Amino acid sequence: MTGYKKEWTKEEVIKLYNKPLLQLVFDAAKVHREHHDPTEVQVSTLLSIKTGGCPEDCGYCPQAARYHTDIEKNDLMSVQTVKAQALRAKSSGSSRVCMGAAWRNVKEGKDFDQVLEMVRTVRDLDMEVCCTLGMLTEDQARRLSEAGLYAYNHNLDTSEEHYKKVISTRGYEDRIKTIGNARKAGLTVCSGGIIGMGETPEDRAAMLVTLSCLNPYPESVPINALVAVEGTPMEDQEQIPIWDMIRMVATTRIVLPKTTVRLSAGRTEMSDEGQALCFMAGASSIFAGDKLLTTPNPDINRDMELFSVLGLTPQKAYKKGDKPVVNENYKNSCSNGEKQKWSRPKHTIEANIRATKNAKEKRRLNQKS
Repeated sequence: MTGYKKEWTKEEVIKLYNKPLLQLVFDAAKVHREHHDPTEVQVSTLLSIKTGGCPEDCGYCPQAARYHTDIEKNDLMSVQTVKAQALRAKSSGSSRVCMGAAWRNVKEGKDFDQVLEMVRTVRDLDMEVCCTLGMLTEDQARRLSEAGLYAYNHNLDTSEEHYKKVISTRGYEDRIKTIGNARKAGLTVCSGGIIGMGETPEDRAAMLVTLSCLNPYPESVPINALVAVEGTPMEDQEQIPIWDMIRMVATTRIVLPKTTVRLSAGRTEMSDEGQALCFMAGASSIFAGDKLLTTPNPDINRDMELFSVLGLTPQKAYKKGDKPVVNENYKNSCSNGEKQKWSRPKHTIEANIRATKNAKEKRRLNQKS
C-alpha cells in the first residue's frame, strides 16, 4: 500500500500509475475510505454563462473563436436566468454550481459586475458557487470572494512540457499565478486536467506532481477525458480507453488524498461499469447538466439511477467548508486602474495554425455560397 506522502517525485507517481490496475484501484479505494465517505458523491452543475468567441487557441476547445465549430456565440446570461437554472439544478440533486465564461481573463466593467451578482444570488440559494472565468487579478479574486464565491476553477490541463503542444496564447505560469491569486483571496481551488490530448503517462504524472506541490494542493481536481470536436486541432484524437481514466482517478486519489476528484467531461462514452470503477478508485464528484459548457453529458435522471444501483447519495453543500459570508465591499474595485500583465508565449503550434487556416477557408466558402 502506498501511504500518504507530502512530496511526490514524477518517478514515484509514474511507478504508482503503472501498477497492476486492480491493485492500484484497491490501494486508491483504501485511501478514499480513509478521507471521504465512500457512499457520497457531490453533484456539481456546470453552467456556461457566456459561450464562444474566446480569443485563446486551446487545441481542445470548440469555444475558440479562431476555429470553425458548431458552437454559437452567446452573450452573458442574465442573473435571473442563472438563478432559474441553479434552482433547477438544486432540485435535481446538485449542491454546487460552476459558472464558466469563455474569456481569456476577467475584465473590470458591467459584465464582471453582473457575474458578481450571479455569485451572490446562487450563494443565497445555499449552494456552493464556483467560477471559471479565465485569468484574474488579486483584486478580482477578492471581489468574487466577498460576493460569496466558494471556489475558483483554473485547470492546469496537462504537464508544463506538453502544454506547449496544446496552447500558445497563455503561459503555464499564468495558470499558477491565477491559482495563487485565488488563494490569496481565501477561495478554495479547483484545478485538474484533460487526458487524451496526445500526452504520455509521464505528462499525466508531471501534472499531478505540480498540483501536489501547490501549497495547499487544490480542494478539488477535475479529471476530463478529451471529447474531440470537429474543427478543433484535436478533432482526430482517438478516444482514450476507460482503463486510462480509472488509472488517472486512482492515481490522483492516492497523490492528493483529501481532494475531491471530479469525474468530468467524457462520461457519455463511459459505461456504468466504468464509472462504477472510477467511484471505487476515488472519484467523489460528477458534473451534471445537459452539457458541460458545450460538451454532451449524461442525463441527470440516468445519473441518479446509477447512484441508486451503486448505493450512492448526493453530497450536501458545504460538507467540507463553511458557507462564505458576503461582504458588500465586493461592489467596489480597489485596483486603482492597475492591470495585471499576463504572458504572451512566443512558441507556435502547427496543428492550431492549420485549424485556424481551415476555419478561415470554410468561412470564406460559406460567405460565397
